[in-house]
Amino acid sequence: LSRHHQIHAGKKQFPCGDCGKSFTHSSALLEHWHVHTGEKPYSCRACGKSFVRSSHLKRHHLVHTG
Repeated sequence: LSRHHQIHAGKKQFPCGDCGKSFTHSSALLEHWHVHTGEKPYSCRACGKSFVRSSHLKRHHLVHTG
């Protein structure tokens, strides 16, 4: 619960070492890091296209499944 309160208090304890942008959760910082590295760890099994976020891959799957 205290972690949740930090969101509303505007506390962002996880800064990016490259650009200085800060995040409330370490997981968000890790996801942001892909912006700087260019890494796209989520790949479509059907066509091989890669994505930075898993949610983008899930949305892409609609191309194949309709």
